[in-house]
Amino acid sequence: MKKILIIMLAILFTSALTTAQEKFSAELMWKLGRVNDVQVSPDGKTILYGITYYNLKENKGKNDLYVLPVDGGKPQKITTHESSSFNGIWRPDGKAVACLSSASGTPQIWEMNPDGSNLHKISSVDGGINGFAYSPDMKHILFIKDVKLDKSPLDLYPDLPEANVIIADDLMYRHWNQWHDYAYSHIFVASYQHGRLGEPIDIMENERWDSPLMPHGGMEQITWSPDGSKIAYTCKKLTGKEYALSTNSDIYIYDINTRETINLTSDNPGYDQDPVFSPDGSKLVWHSMATPGFEADKQRIMIHDFNSKTTIDYSKGFDQSSSDFVWSSDNRTLFFISGINATYQIYSIDVPTHRMNQITTGDHDYQSIAFAGNILIGTKMTMGMPTEIFSVNYTNNTERQLSFTNFEILKGVKLANIEKRLVKTTDGKDMLVWVILPPDFKKNNKYPTLLYCQGGPQSAVSQFFSYRWNFQMMAANDYIVVAPNRRGLPTFGQEWNDQISKDYGGQNMLDYFSAIDDVAKEPWVDENRLGAVGASYGGFSIFWLAGNHQKRFKTFISHCGMYNLESFYASTEEYFFVNYDIGGPFWEKPKPKSYEFSPHRFITNWDTPILIIHGSNDFRIPYTQSLEAFNAAQLRGIPSRLMFFPDETHFVTKPQNAVLWQNEFFKWLDKWLK
Repeated sequence: MKKILIIMLAILFTSALTTAQEKFSAELMWKLGRVNDVQVSPDGKTILYGITYYNLKENKGKNDLYVLPVDGGKPQKITTHESSSFNGIWRPDGKAVACLSSASGTPQIWEMNPDGSNLHKISSVDGGINGFAYSPDMKHILFIKDVKLDKSPLDLYPDLPEANVIIADDLMYRHWNQWHDYAYSHIFVASYQHGRLGEPIDIMENERWDSPLMPHGGMEQITWSPDGSKIAYTCKKLTGKEYALSTNSDIYIYDINTRETINLTSDNPGYDQDPVFSPDGSKLVWHSMATPGFEADKQRIMIHDFNSKTTIDYSKGFDQSSSDFVWSSDNRTLFFISGINATYQIYSIDVPTHRMNQITTGDHDYQSIAFAGNILIGTKMTMGMPTEIFSVNYTNNTERQLSFTNFEILKGVKLANIEKRLVKTTDGKDMLVWVILPPDFKKNNKYPTLLYCQGGPQSAVSQFFSYRWNFQMMAANDYIVVAPNRRGLPTFGQEWNDQISKDYGGQNMLDYFSAIDDVAKEPWVDENRLGAVGASYGGFSIFWLAGNHQKRFKTFISHCGMYNLESFYASTEEYFFVNYDIGGPFWEKPKPKSYEFSPHRFITNWDTPILIIHGSNDFRIPYTQSLEAFNAAQLRGIPSRLMFFPDETHFVTKPQNAVLWQNEFFKWLDKWLK
């Protein structure tokens, strides 16, 4: 009897372990390796890339570099620094790999053999380096670093060293998640000989603007010409109030020999970004937005021919945005990524004929591509697969997975079932809606169901694998997720994308209702246990729904949402966004109609429990928006909870904060929906 009991206990214990392993959890998610910075060697035979792994106990991550044969095989880790090695690139001769590392204190350039041997530091730039690139002829290296040009309060009051104050006389004193630090990101050029850097030259000397663009721009905005004589870079040469009101960035060409700079795109008042030279140097491509002040306009494909001195829009008649441009070696074909129907695919253009071709299809998101002779190397993700590396044969449109970074972690995990359906909107349009079902979904059961409200507001609900709003984790907790591509989301044509501007409380909110009402009719949805969740514009959506949902939902979760559009307008930082999307300031006469949609106007209708989350260093949507909403909910007696992160931004990125966020997220949902 005792022996039987021991066997039974062993079976139960093994079963419990299996069940635990199969559930997708926050702790498991933070074990996943995050693939980044994929580069192909000059001979097209080897892939260089980074993987970031996080240590939950230490509350930090570390990035290392790996190499992998283009034909497939076992990856080899080539970096051993205790600190991260990042921004890895190939030296143009293919005989060395370089990266940034803070192993010596500040981020500096380190070189090594492609197998990681002979690691040595080649730069000693005061204050450190934020990015770099070799010239193709290997005679120079360009790098970016911050240059202090403005006086700080400490400079003005050296006798008050303990004073802590920010003094501003103009706008853009803070941006996205940082206060202005009196410095600007500049491009420097230094000679490169025998593994050493010469004296660097600041090609933007005394200029009070940044390249790349703040806050999210990187080395994709700066590039060398093939002969190493010129640098093309992205810059918005505006400051203060003018910067806050404009999207007018341009493509500049700097000549190494004459030290002269020209503006190639002065005739376009919108964004121009991410230039890429053709291999023969005769052409330059970049993506461009035509509408001033509109950050979600169509990204056009602009190609400038230096011989004919003409610039042509190659995307005329193509109702999609385009990015991540890569040339073929013969200069004839341009490869790029474009979104279509809530997926991101690889396309090509035959430049002489302007003929366009879609290379990949399927439910996935390609994020980057690189040319490797007769194939492309790309990074791809889905809702069930974090980023991995694939090869794509562009002649027969076939794909092959090369990296399996998270295979061992995920192989024992039961993942959600992803379905898509077309839902009719109130104005008779077809809307694509993703429905994410629990891993052990049973049609005879009834499940609590979440409406997912996307941020942006113009950001597609595509096949992304999110480390914050992760559909796998929601489904693993036995929730059905309804994720509509409502009005205002790209990849469905520019008209669908543009409709949301100045109509925040209009058609897109009706689209939300259409999606949840349609799915709620299913027998496996418990229509008495519906919740709604979202961040940023999704957080605004939650606040608006809380006052207008007509008893549909039993609970809400809003992260970093706008609650009062008037105080939001008065406290954000990039004013071109609110001027275009909301219609201007609230003091205008007549007052823009958008302010009628402000969620605070419907606070007397709130009657549903709500969890409200925000980070202190969110300057796009300041945290006071969430404090206003929470205070109002408390004063009105609405069951509510505030989760405030003093050291987070618009996102929650620190591992332990993120796990706590997930724990509280599901505790709240379980309390009110289970």
